Amino acid sequence: MSNATKRRQVSRLSRARRIDDIMAAGREVFREKGYEDAPLSDIAEKANVVEGSIYRYFENKRDLLVKVIEDWYKVMLADYQEQLSGISGTRNRLRYMIWRHLKTIHDEPALCNLMFQYLRSGKDYSQTVVYKLNREYTRQTLDIIREGIGKGELRNDVSLRLVRDMIYGCVEHRTWAYLRGEGDFDIETTANEVVELVLSGLEVRSAVSGTKPDISKRLERVVEKLERLAATTGE
Repeated sequence: MSNATKRRQVSRLSRARRIDDIMAAGREVFREKGYEDAPLSDIAEKANVVEGSIYRYFENKRDLLVKVIEDWYKVMLADYQEQLSGISGTRNRLRYMIWRHLKTIHDEPALCNLMFQYLRSGKDYSQTVVYKLNREYTRQTLDIIREGIGKGELRNDVSLRLVRDMIYGCVEHRTWAYLRGEGDFDIETTANEVVELVLSGLEVRSAVSGTKPDISKRLERVVEKLERLAATTGE
């Protein structure tokens, strides 16, 4: 096929198709080369467009990266909602969310690094759609905790923000060495350990000798366990 024929075919593509092609190419190049070392010329070549045409659809390379991560989050959220609809039980649903988060990090380390290093650290992060999607992402986990509280399975006197930080902070710390390219981690074992540690501080248990357990002491013990778990990464 001649270059002229290719150009004619590209010119007939719809705007939506061109954006999809550029984003797919961007995702591939960002995965391979990171952000700093990903030239727009490589992305344009993979998308079969001229480099200048990228600016018709994206403000700059960072805008393209934001849109790539945004699309990635939307796909993940849709998958989570579909999978959760078939899972019952607070522990099972919470484990699925933790397991799926760990699997995402394990399967997509390059995109996770881009999210952590170039998006989340940006001054405009809270103004992006990715920020809103990330809040929706973590909200699904907290909805499971709320359901457990509503059923009387989990305590109702614990800060949900603290629970969120315990879950995602532990997962992020536990996998940080892997994201740096140092070693590996077992998804199944880690998911089991994290959900067990978190629920050990949240599950309602019978009071001993008619006294109510001290939630602050229980949470301190859970935090200590999480720190010991994180220490196994060499951090």
